[in-house]
Amino acid sequence: MIKVAQIDYTVKSGISILKNIDFFAEKGQLITILGPNGAGKSTLLSLLANEIGQNKNDIELKSVAYHNWSSKELPKHKAKFSQQNNSDIPLDVKEIVMMGRYPYFENNPTKADQDAIAESMAQTDVFPLQKRAYNSLSGGEKQRVHLARVLAQLENEVEEKILFLDEPLNNLDVLHQHKILNLIKQFTQRGNTAVVVLHDLNLAAQFSDKILLLKKGEKICYDVPEKVLTREIISAVYNFPCTVCVNPVNNNPLIIFGT
Repeated sequence: MIKVAQIDYTVKSGISILKNIDFFAEKGQLITILGPNGAGKSTLLSLLANEIGQNKNDIELKSVAYHNWSSKELPKHKAKFSQQNNSDIPLDVKEIVMMGRYPYFENNPTKADQDAIAESMAQTDVFPLQKRAYNSLSGGEKQRVHLARVLAQLENEVEEKILFLDEPLNNLDVLHQHKILNLIKQFTQRGNTAVVVLHDLNLAAQFSDKILLLKKGEKICYDVPEKVLTREIISAVYNFPCTVCVNPVNNNPLIIFGT
């Protein structure tokens, strides 16, 4: 679904943000990017989603380099949820979710577009808010509105789509954290791919097919949760002691920080 060899990224000041990272994600997988603050998680996700300059990195989406995709076709195959969105948008909820359908119509949305946004709003529990002014919503509600927008964008007949999400659980309560991750998991179970930046290691352990662990812009490991989330690796990467045991509910790794 997406592949790159030796990602490097350096900002204009000369500071290296990412160093020599190999990455690939296969169809049907939920990939989580983890790491301490400053590890380069969001920068890597933006590179993978073709949102920032690639510093000559040749990133392939579905075996085609980004520069060979047409700007009209690409949004039907991939979408990106960003952790930072404009908090002051003078539109109602339905209008913002409809932005996800802009690649599909020129003047007026079709019934298919209306159906797509209704479905995505229902999935993210914002359908009852559709006539509310976006600026009147709480932080968590705004987060779910933008999640509905990117889900609506990928509601189409294209096979094997990819969704990039940068900290989609910010401001969400426990119920909606699990609802959103279940929704993303269901998306991948239909043959699509999701690459998600998270901070919660236990949620990553529960939902991920693979985990990419970063530290200071370098790849520490990329493997299944059981091989990444070990006491030795996590304690070293986060510079804080932890215990890893088996979650009695789902048999995934359970990380407990502290001595």
